[in-house]
Amino acid sequence: MLSKVTSFALNGLEGVPVEVETDINKGMVSYDIVGLPDAAVKESRERVRSAIKNSAMRFPVNKITINLAPADIKKEGSHYDLPLAISILKASDQLSANTDGIVFLGELALDGALRPVTGILPVLISAKDKGYTRFIVPKANANEASYIEGTQVYALNSLREVVDLLSGEAQFEKVPHRSFVATQSAQKYNYDLSLVKGQKVAKRALEIAVAGGHNILLAGPPGTGKTLLARCIPTIMPDMTFEESLEVTKIHSISGELSEDGIVSLRPFRTPHHTATTVSLCGGGSGKIYAGEISKAHKGVLFLDELPEYTRHTLESLRQPLEDRVITVTRAGGAVTFPADFILCASMNPCPCGNYGSAYLECTCTPSQIHKYRSKVSGPLLDRIDLQVEVDGVKYDDLASDGAEESSAQVKARVERARKVQRERFADDSVSVNANMGERQLKKYCRLSAECEDILRSAFEMLHLSARARARIIKVARTIADLDGSANIKPEHILEAASYRSYDKGV
Repeated sequence: MLSKVTSFALNGLEGVPVEVETDINKGMVSYDIVGLPDAAVKESRERVRSAIKNSAMRFPVNKITINLAPADIKKEGSHYDLPLAISILKASDQLSANTDGIVFLGELALDGALRPVTGILPVLISAKDKGYTRFIVPKANANEASYIEGTQVYALNSLREVVDLLSGEAQFEKVPHRSFVATQSAQKYNYDLSLVKGQKVAKRALEIAVAGGHNILLAGPPGTGKTLLARCIPTIMPDMTFEESLEVTKIHSISGELSEDGIVSLRPFRTPHHTATTVSLCGGGSGKIYAGEISKAHKGVLFLDELPEYTRHTLESLRQPLEDRVITVTRAGGAVTFPADFILCASMNPCPCGNYGSAYLECTCTPSQIHKYRSKVSGPLLDRIDLQVEVDGVKYDDLASDGAEESSAQVKARVERARKVQRERFADDSVSVNANMGERQLKKYCRLSAECEDILRSAFEMLHLSARARARIIKVARTIADLDGSANIKPEHILEAASYRSYDKGV
């Protein structure tokens, strides 16, 4: 007898319907799976066999042929276990229920229990867009599946429960829809700008960077608070919208990094070690193409501590996604495009000993050592970092002071006002923040007076800036003007924006 059951395959973040077709006939006993299954799918034969037997059902002793259609798409992952088992039970006349329009996802344990799988959220979103609204998933994936409206999801514990539900022998409650706002309000950050003493210039630069979505470099001696400043960036970023949260959650879902809440409601903060490879940063893999750190930082912050310690090849791989806000990972098995819209925050010492330019410590490096060290970060990459800030040490009196520092909440309020101005400005454009403006938006929204042009020309010639660096100064000046509540870019805005390009002349 022939049976068909629906599941889904994932190509990056996009789901593709997969028909699990099972044919059981007389002949030499065999169990074959065709349709480009990977090792995990092939190994499912023994899991499915044991799960069916241990669920008080009969595994057919016949010639079993299973086809995963379409046959030209590689099938990867253990979530095919459940649809394979249901398809076999239907083909062997042990289950007569109508399964049309139901999507089955889940890994089976040998005793028939359903284990959680990755990628539930992107599958549900893609399946819903294609007209599927009914799903059966493992109980452990219930929270992740609860945020998609317009779907009927049953989260069950075992194969036996799935069969009982389909046959009508038992009733189970559908997964109730959960509120995104309730989860979001329950989350808290562990850092706050009020914990950072001094560093007014660096704090101001962070505010500008977040307000306009700009990349930022913090350069200074060890122990000056660069890492603490970086970790405070998410605390002054606007709260994630539900749409942004779904985008981020899809990436973390396929990576198997979701918490018990089933959704990412806080801005991601990713800080890969400087020994990270290009593949781990950008994504890839020998078989299935996985998202890299830059995609996991989508809508959040990618923090690269000790920037010159990363390999040159790894750093150069950031250039394209910093411009395009997406990354296309191409391998022999195909190409997958992942989103990569993040704020890059990098930190570095100004020289090998770390004390060059410090007002409190003496540098022991030679000019050639300093130049060689800074040259590890290429000019084209620095071009893409809008704000380059020098962070010096803090006096003991400042550290011991009981004076109140401005909190993240206060800075966040100003950032949100500036972001609101940008949303209104770009309502008819494809960009959302100043950092993403193209040449057309620059000409339309960033007209400069003659005095501003003179200041910018002087900075351009003095610092030997590129055309890209000039454009980024204008974008930063536009953000400073937004924070200042000014409709036009003024000379003081250009001056402040140009002051954040001091590292361009040092490489």
